[in-house]
Amino acid sequence: MKVDYEALRKQAIEMLEARGVTLTDIANITYEIQKTYYDDLTLEVCLEHVNNVLMKREVINAVVTGITLDILAEKGHVEEPLRSILMNDYSLYGIDEVLAYSIVNVYGSIGLTNFGYIDKLKVGIIGEIDRVGKRDDKCNTFLDDIVGAIAASSASRIAHTR
Repeated sequence: MKVDYEALRKQAIEMLEARGVTLTDIANITYEIQKTYYDDLTLEVCLEHVNNVLMKREVINAVVTGITLDILAEKGHVEEPLRSILMNDYSLYGIDEVLAYSIVNVYGSIGLTNFGYIDKLKVGIIGEIDRVGKRDDKCNTFLDDIVGAIAASSASRIAHTR
């Protein structure tokens, strides 16, 4: 079976948007963590890098996989005790971060350190995603790390090109 990655890329973006995350939200995180290093950095440049990150097959696969797992947990299609772990974003679970590493590893050690910074501080929309995921029967266990990984990777792309 041949996968149409352009169609899957569109689906990944639609899945992010359906969960309340726009590419501009991700670009804002990238801008926040990079603005002190580049005087001429703009949100538009950050958005361009976000779009480029989302062209990578590994990234597309991680986005679709992670969001699908969040949705399945919400709908009760994941068996216990895993469902409770996902619904509560159990801090020692760690698989959500491992999936995010598949995104940042494309961009080297700077991607990994950017991700750790973003994940720790819950920069931008990530803090909101994290809070919503802990109420209203929503599961954002994978979503917050995916968003952080895309932003971290975009920041890494900026650093690599400057």
